[in-house]
Amino acid sequence: MTDQLQAGPWLAPGEPVDLSNCEREPIHVPGSIQPRGVLLAVSEPDMVVRQVSRNLANVVGIAWDDALGRPLADVVGLAPAEAIARSASAFGDLRERNPVELILDCDGTPCPVDAILHRATHAPDGSVVPDAAAAPPLSDQAVTPSASTLVIELEPAFGPRPFSFPNTYQAVRGTIADLNRAGSLQGLFDITAEAVRALTGFDRVMVYRYDAEYNGEVVAEAKLPELNSFLGLHYPASDVPAQARALYEKSWIRLISDVDYTPSPLEPVDLPATGQPLDLTYATLRSVSPIHCEYLQNMGVRASMSISLMRGEKLWGLIACHHYTGPHAPPYATRAAAEFLGSALSLRLVDRTEDEEHRRALRVRSTMAWLTAAALDEDRPLAETMLGRPGLLDVVPASSVVVNLQGHSGSAGVPLSPETAGVLARWAGRQSSDVVSTDRLPLVAPQLDAPAELACGVLALPLPEGQYVIWTRAEQVHSVDWGGDPHNKAIAEREGDSVRLSPRKSFDRWRETVRNRAEPWTPAELAEAGELRNNLLEALYARSRRVARTALTLQRSLLSEPPNPDHLDFAVRYVPAAREAQVGGDWYDVFQQPDGATVLVIGDVVGHDTEAAACMGQLRGLLRGITYDSDDSPAGVLRRLDRAMAGLELKTMASVLVARLEQTDDEVQRGVTRLRWANAGHLPPVVAGPDGEIEVYDGARADLLLGVEPTAQRQDHVRTIPRGSTVLLYTDGLVERRDQLFDTGVERLREEFGRVWQAPVGELADQLLARMLPDRADDDVALVAVRLNPQDRPA
Repeated sequence: MTDQLQAGPWLAPGEPVDLSNCEREPIHVPGSIQPRGVLLAVSEPDMVVRQVSRNLANVVGIAWDDALGRPLADVVGLAPAEAIARSASAFGDLRERNPVELILDCDGTPCPVDAILHRATHAPDGSVVPDAAAAPPLSDQAVTPSASTLVIELEPAFGPRPFSFPNTYQAVRGTIADLNRAGSLQGLFDITAEAVRALTGFDRVMVYRYDAEYNGEVVAEAKLPELNSFLGLHYPASDVPAQARALYEKSWIRLISDVDYTPSPLEPVDLPATGQPLDLTYATLRSVSPIHCEYLQNMGVRASMSISLMRGEKLWGLIACHHYTGPHAPPYATRAAAEFLGSALSLRLVDRTEDEEHRRALRVRSTMAWLTAAALDEDRPLAETMLGRPGLLDVVPASSVVVNLQGHSGSAGVPLSPETAGVLARWAGRQSSDVVSTDRLPLVAPQLDAPAELACGVLALPLPEGQYVIWTRAEQVHSVDWGGDPHNKAIAEREGDSVRLSPRKSFDRWRETVRNRAEPWTPAELAEAGELRNNLLEALYARSRRVARTALTLQRSLLSEPPNPDHLDFAVRYVPAAREAQVGGDWYDVFQQPDGATVLVIGDVVGHDTEAAACMGQLRGLLRGITYDSDDSPAGVLRRLDRAMAGLELKTMASVLVARLEQTDDEVQRGVTRLRWANAGHLPPVVAGPDGEIEVYDGARADLLLGVEPTAQRQDHVRTIPRGSTVLLYTDGLVERRDQLFDTGVERLREEFGRVWQAPVGELADQLLARMLPDRADDDVALVAVRLNPQDRPA
C-alpha cells in the first residue's frame, strides 16, 4: 500500500477532481491544511520558518508573509520556541512527546496552544521522505547527506484539556480491562465503539471491517438514540480509494473537525529545500479530498474522525466517528487516547487471529505429516488412505472431496457423481496450474453446467496420468445490506457547460442477494493443498518403484534437498538398511530461517516399521513448522516439540539433534561461524577444522530422548568454528555394530573423517559411507555434511 503514495501519475495541482479521477488525487501533498490550526515548516538546525499556512495570523498574530525567513522565536515567541526546540532535540519518536503545551501571547492575552511535531527528512536527491521518528541533525555536517524539516502544527486549546498526553493510558485503562475480559470478537468491537464515543463525544461511532476486496461492513455501532442504525450495512471499496487506505496504514488517525471548512493554503507552494510540495502524510491538519468532504456532506455528517485498525502492516478496518449537529474537534490528548484504544483493539484482533491460525495450522500440519507417512504403506490403496480419518477433509474443509489415485476412485462428504467429478477434473487439467481454485465456478466456467448446490467452489490438484484430488464447496446464497446501491455509487451533475461525477446522495439500506459464490479458499488452504500435491507426487513415484521402495519413499517424499547459499556446501545422504522391513524412522532436514541462520536437523524415531515412519513424518513436519519462523533457540525448539508431542498424544520416542549455523557481521569479519545446538539423546557432532584436526563434540551432555518427559530440560551448546571447517551430523546406523560399542564406532568415524576431510563435501560424504559401511548397514543411515566456505566480508 505504501507504494501507492509514491506512484503516479497524480493529478496536476488545480485539476478538477470528481469520481472519474479521484483515485489519482495526490491526497498526501494537498498543499493546504484544515484551518482549525496553523502549520509552520522550520528548517533545522537553524530553526528558520520556511513555509507556513496562510491562516497563521489566526493563532500567532503575525501575517504569513511576515513570518517567512524569520527565526521561529520571532514568530511564536522566545519561550514557546525554546520549548519546541527542546522537544525536537530529544532522541526518539517525536510523537511520544506530543503535544508540546504552549502559551502564546495573543495581543497581551495568554492563549493555550497544543504544538504537534513531526519531522520530514530530505533525501540527497531533494525528495521529501516523511519520517515521524527521525532524529534531528546534530550539526551542519550532519545535514550534508540529508537535511530535515521540522513540521509544527499549532492547535488552539479551547477550554480546559481533559487530561495530559502522558496520562492517556489512565484515561482508557478501564476500557482496556474490559477488552481483556471480552469473550468474543463481537464483544471487542462493541466495547471499543462505546468507549470511543464516550471519550470523544461524537454522535455516532462505528467499527468498520474490510473484506479481501476492501468492501467494508459496519460490525459494531454506538450512537445517539434518535439516529437510524448503520449496523450491518456494507459499503463498496470505491468509497475509500486505494491511496486513502495507504495513508490510513501510515497515519493511524485523521480528524475533519468541520466538513464545510475552507482549506488554508501553504505558502510558498513548494518547500524551498526541495522544490516540491511538503508531504503531509503525518500532519494532523492535513487537508482532505473535497470528494470525501462532499461524500460526508451527502450523508449529513458535519465532522468526522477515523482511526485505523491494523493487522500487522495491513489495514484491517476503521473506527469511523460521525457528528451531525455541527463542527466537532476533540483535543489532541482525547484523539490520542482514542488512537490508543484503536491500537489496543488491533493487537487483540491480531492475537486472536494468530492464535486461531496457529492452532489450525498445527492440526493441519500434523494431519498432513500423518497422511504423508501413511501413504508409504503400499498394502493400502492410496485413495483409501487419503479419504480415511484423518483425511483430506481435515486438511481442507469442504462439502465434498473426490479422488482418483492409482486406479482407485472414492469420495467423502456430500456425494458427487462420477460424471460431475470427471467434468471438473478435465476442466482443472486444462488450466495449466498445479493448484486450480475458484469460489465462483458458475461464473468463470458456465459451460461446465456444474450443479452450484454441490460444486460452486472448486479446489483441484491435477496429477499425472489423469489422476486428481478435487474438493468442492456448495453455493452460499446470502443477502448483503449495502448503504446505498453499490452499482450506482455516482451521480452526474451539470456544472455550467460541463457534467461532473459526484458521490451518491442516497445511503438508504439496499439489499442485494448474492448467488453463484461459495466460501472462498484461503491463502493458507491453497498453500497447504500445494504442499499436499507435492507429497502425493512423491508417494505416487515411490509406489511405482518396486526396487528399494523403502529407501526411495523416505528419501524422495520426506527428505528435502538442502538450500544452496554461496558460503555453505551441503551433502545429505540416506542409506536404507539391508532388511526386509518396509520403512524406518531416520531423517534429516536442512533449511534457512528468515533471519539468515541455517538449521540442521538429524533424527531417529525408535522402531523400524510403518508406525515409526508415520511418527517420523509427524515429528519432521512439527519440528519444521515450529522452527521456521521462531525466535527460539534449538533448546527452545525441542522444549516446544516435547509439549506438542504430549498435547497431540504422539506415542513415540526419538533422538533428535537440532543445530543452527549463525553469525553476526563481526563474526563474518573475523571469518568464524557459531554452531548452536541442542541434543535430545542423539550422537554428538563431529567437526573437521580447516587444518584437518577432527573434534568430536562429546563433552556437551545429551538430554533425554523426545517423548520421554513433556517438561524435560533442554540445553543449548555453542561452539565458534572457523570458516573452512566441515560439520558432520549422522544417525547411529553409521557407527553402531552388533559386535562393538558406540564409542568404538565414533572413534573409527573420527579416524576415517581425518583421512577424507579435504575432499569436496559430496565426495567426502560418499567416501565416509563407503569406508564405514563396506557392506550394507544393519540399520538405516542418515547423514548431513556442511562445509563452511570463506565468504565476502561486509562492507
